[in-house]
Order: sequence, then structure tokens, then C-alpha cells
Amino acid sequence: MIFSSLVRKTGSSSAFALAIALTAGLGVSAVALETPAYAAKEKKEKPAKSNYSKGFITAYKPVADQFNSAAPDYAAIKAAIPAVVAATETEDDRHAVGGLLVNLGQKTNDMALARQGLELMLGSGKVAPEQVGVYNFQAGQLAYQQKDYPAARRFLQAAIDAGYADNDPEIFVAESYFGENKTAEGLAYLTGVVDARRAAGKPINEAWIKRGLAMAYNNSLVSEAQKYAKLYVSEFPGEASWGDAVAIMLNTGGYQNPEILDLLRLGRRTSSLREGRTYLEYLDAADYRRLPAEVVTVIDEGIAKGKLRKDDAYVADTRRQAAERVAVDQKDMPSLMKTARASGATLNSVMAAGDALLSMGRGAEAEEFYTKALGQAGVNTPLVLTRLGIAQVDQGKYAEAQATFNKVEGARQAIASLWAVYAAQEAGSM
Repeated sequence: MIFSSLVRKTGSSSAFALAIALTAGLGVSAVALETPAYAAKEKKEKPAKSNYSKGFITAYKPVADQFNSAAPDYAAIKAAIPAVVAATETEDDRHAVGGLLVNLGQKTNDMALARQGLELMLGSGKVAPEQVGVYNFQAGQLAYQQKDYPAARRFLQAAIDAGYADNDPEIFVAESYFGENKTAEGLAYLTGVVDARRAAGKPINEAWIKRGLAMAYNNSLVSEAQKYAKLYVSEFPGEASWGDAVAIMLNTGGYQNPEILDLLRLGRRTSSLREGRTYLEYLDAADYRRLPAEVVTVIDEGIAKGKLRKDDAYVADTRRQAAERVAVDQKDMPSLMKTARASGATLNSVMAAGDALLSMGRGAEAEEFYTKALGQAGVNTPLVLTRLGIAQVDQGKYAEAQATFNKVEGARQAIASLWAVYAAQEAGSM
């Protein structure tokens, strides 16, 4: 089977390391904790009258003076903090001590203290409206790093609700679910965000899609993995995304050779067959005894792309036998087509004609027989519709192909759905 480099399973990392990696992966700059409003000396406007309690002032002032001194004793300041917090009575008290804790936490690299300070400030209701979003985001980041994922979600969602949009806070919400091993919930949240942005015509970060795809695949969530595979090629078409999508579909679908063949046909058309073993799997699915023309084409392409070796005994022998059968098939095709066109033609003869013609690149003639097969008893409708759509794609009949693929139901629906995306892209409609 094919395995994608995108979704290779890896060992777990610490929450802090993951947060750093995620930030780097999304192109987000680190967000520094901002100086609280009470300490921003550059602000010239006259502040509103503060309401500090007497007991708080008594406890707070010597600690604040020590912090602002030329040589602060941070250990002594930390030791005094519980008494200062315990002395708080008013919202202004909480806001002031919160600001002190934020700055002390930064100075001493004590992020638990910094988070406590942010929580006090936010809980005071005294944070300026324009700063509520960023303070919640900062608190959410710190909670995430401390693996307090429910709290991280709460703060991050509050940041979003406050209109904070920098640094993609939504992805951190999704990551908070992943950090708790609530993969399904995280994917549901991320999918909702992506769908909302698509509906609004807003750009989607490719890293979001790749993250959702990897999480779904690594956690064996087949439906979600296939959904994200389709989303990936829809939003970011290219050899890399198509290669991942085809690989994930193969690895999660539990498919047999007929389905594998039609997936690898899509891989060929999107130039996303990456490895020699993929080409060998294609040869097995096509079978030189049934579809020799296609086998010859696949071998020649694999050799030309350096994925197969011409001097490999299996490759050379398979190509020789396939080439011999091609000559026989081409000679017999008129007779097979005549038999398949007859009013009493069996389903097997009609399908044999359609499959042989498709493998020879004769899409228009293949379409004729697949269309006829659809009206016969015992037909495998999903298979025939898939191959009818492929024949239409090969003719450049992209609108017809999309309509055909959209009729496919059952286990092949995911395969046909990817083919429909490809047909739409070829038509230039995506």
C-alpha cells in the first residue's frame, strides 16, 4: 500500500513543544504578554477614579515598590504575593495585582504566575475593551502550555468572541481538543471553522487542512480522513495534495483490486504516483491478462519517471507478456464490440468491451458500452458509473463526468467524489 509522508505517525511531544511547532507551522509570530494598562506610563489620558481597598494598598505597595526597584528580590516578591492576593476586595484591586503577577511571571519565566495574573485582570472587568481579546488569547496559550485544555478553550473562545483574529486562535481551540485526545471533537470544531470560512469566501490556511487530515488518519477516523483528503485537493490542488489524497483513500478504504485500479487511474492522471511500489500495485490491480494495454502504458510511464527499473525481471516479463496480449486484443476488438452491441449481449461481454476500450484510451467507445451496461440485470452500478465517468473525463466531457460521478453510491462514493473534484478542476471551474 501507499503511505503518505504527510500522515506518517510520529511519537507524541510535550504540549509546550507542540504549541511552538504549531505556531511556526502556521507562520504565526510569538505573542508577547503586554504590559498591563495600570503600568503603561505613556498613556496621558486621565484615568477613571480607582477604587482600591485600604487593606490591599497596605499589602500591595511595598511589594510593588520592591518590584520596581533597581535590584528587585524576586524570591521575596513571590513569597509576598499570596498575602497581596488575599487582601484583594475590589475589582481595581484584582486588576492591579493581576498586572503585577503578569509582569512578575514574565521577569521570572513563571508562566503559571503570568496566567494567574491574566485571569485576575480579566475577571476584574477592568481590562480595556480593545485588549480583552488579546488578553484572553494570551491566557489561552498559557493554559494550553500547562495542558489545562478546557481552560485553554474557554479563554481562546472568549478571545474569538471579543473579535480577536490575529494568530488564528481557532486552530489553538482545535489543538486543545487534540491535546485531550478528543480527536473527533477537535475535527468537528475545525471542520466547522473551515466550512464557515469557505462559505464566507475567506482564505483557509493550508496547515489547518493538513493538520485535520493527519489527525483523522492517525486516529483511524476513516470518514473524516476521506473528507479532509477531498478538502485538501479541492482547496490546494497539486501533486502533493493529490498524492496524499489517493494514498489516504487507499490506506483507509479497505478496497479490492477493482477500486484500487480506479484510484490509481486517478493518481496517474494527477501525476501523483510517487513510488515504484505504487506502480507495481497498479500492475497487480490492472492485471496484464485482463487489461494488457494499460499495463504496458503504466510500465512505460514508471520506467520513464524512474519509478520502475527496465532490467527488473518482474517488470520486464510482465511488460513482454502484456505487449503480446495487446496485439491479440486489438485484433479481436472489432469482434468483441460487435458481440457486445448485439441486442442479446450478456453483461460480461458488454463490460469486457468497455473495460478493454477504456484501458486502450478509447473513451468515446468505452462510454457507449458502459452506458449500455447500466441498463442490464445484475450490473454493479457504482463500478460502471465510476468507469463511465472516467471515460467521459478522458474525452474532456467534464460536466457530464461530474454528473456521473455524483450518482455513485456505496463504498465507491468516496472514490467517485475525488474523481468529480478532478473533473471540475480540469474544466477550470474550481
